[in-house]
Amino acid sequence: MNITVNDKQIETNENGYLVNAEDWNQEVAKALAESQGLDLTDRHWDVINYLRSEYFDNNGNQPNNRIMAKEMSKLWSGEKVNASTLFDLFPGTPSKQAGLIGGLPESMRKGGY
Repeated sequence: MNITVNDKQIETNENGYLVNAEDWNQEVAKALAESQGLDLTDRHWDVINYLRSEYFDNNGNQPNNRIMAKEMSKLWSGEKVNASTLFDLFPGTPSKQAGLIGGLPESMRKGGY
């Protein structure tokens, strides 16, 4: 399975995740989001950038939805963020869908918590 970004074929697996993490950039993220029916806002980017930072700077850590909500509460000036807030942004299981758009490997963790 492939997506095309700027006339370049980017390989994805059967679930839409990038085969090569090095292929990721913001244009690829936008194409992946579009394939998921999402139009990325600043809040989407906050979640995506958080997950990328956790993965690449914290030994492959892939936080679950509960941890993501806590971290977004901090980032968004103490706003009460819960799973519902994250599902509004990423309706296809936030930790997994945001990770897919962020170019991270597919998480084999079950559930959002």
